[in-house]
Amino acid sequence: MQNILVTGGAGFIGSCFVRTFVSEGSARIVNLDSLTYAGNLDSLEPVMKSPAHAFVQGDITDRATVDKAFADHRPTSVVHFAAESHVDRSIDSPEQFIVTNVLGTFHMLDAAMRYWAKLPEPQKSAFRFLHVSTDEVYGSLGATGLFMETTPYDPSSPYSASKASADHLARAYQHTYGLPVLVTNCSNNYGPYQFPEKLIPLMILNAAEGKKLPVYGDGMNVRDWLFVEDHCRALWCVLTKGTPGETYNIGGNCERPNLEIIHRVCALVDELRPGLAHAPCTSLITYVKDRPGHDRRYAIDAGKILRELGWRPEHNFEAGIRRTVQWYLDNPRWVERVQSGKYRRERLGLGE
Repeated sequence: MQNILVTGGAGFIGSCFVRTFVSEGSARIVNLDSLTYAGNLDSLEPVMKSPAHAFVQGDITDRATVDKAFADHRPTSVVHFAAESHVDRSIDSPEQFIVTNVLGTFHMLDAAMRYWAKLPEPQKSAFRFLHVSTDEVYGSLGATGLFMETTPYDPSSPYSASKASADHLARAYQHTYGLPVLVTNCSNNYGPYQFPEKLIPLMILNAAEGKKLPVYGDGMNVRDWLFVEDHCRALWCVLTKGTPGETYNIGGNCERPNLEIIHRVCALVDELRPGLAHAPCTSLITYVKDRPGHDRRYAIDAGKILRELGWRPEHNFEAGIRRTVQWYLDNPRWVERVQSGKYRRERLGLGE
């Protein structure tokens, strides 16, 4: 059985990975998370008492904590999710993104390299370091074309620049030291347990409560949407079957403009919460000043991971978005608890 050190395993994608593979008995997972605003133990409730899950509260920028996690738990692999991930926050407060995403990734890579170098065979040959990244490192597409693994990097925001830096570091540790690194670049994730600063949960909750639905610019910025469980299955596939030194793009084959996403969320809230005084929820749509440096379009070519590893997404968008809207409407306790800090769904990312 895999003994995986997961960083950021209390966040949105990380907690889905932990819940899925602990519940299925596929792995023992040591979950290292600093529990920032976006990390929440409520998202791990189904597996918190499992003997196959060990939670360690700690920061990846603290080298002593990272070294201790390797020494105490002796992982067979690392899946590195931990990152500051919200573009709007990176515009307002870029420094934390550099600290966590760049310096934190350096500490993870360097500690992993020194741990791996001392492993005996066959453990050394079997070890893997999976660095989870984003398609935003590639910049913005025009009306046509797709991001491929060979697309040059052209990050536009402090967030994407910090992730691009982390990607380069990960590849450098593979090329320089031989650390068996795998890199994935994924499209926009959605699904249950996502912190409500992101587009889809923000729109669901605001629509249900009769609050304004802020649309940046003309609302026609396009993203490729990937259901979070599909992403985690792809990551498992890369971890267990991928070739060290390779990059794999993970996409949902689901390009949608933001405005179309918002209209679909509104329709589902109208359907699932009949009788709302403010219905139809599309009446809440409000156009606001665009985000500085807002990339126009992202789209992933996921052909490589299909051809080489046999992965493809299982959820179509209609099924995934319906399940997501229903989950947020059915779980107000989780929403209330994750927002118990300072965030109250206010506008972020004006850079002022």
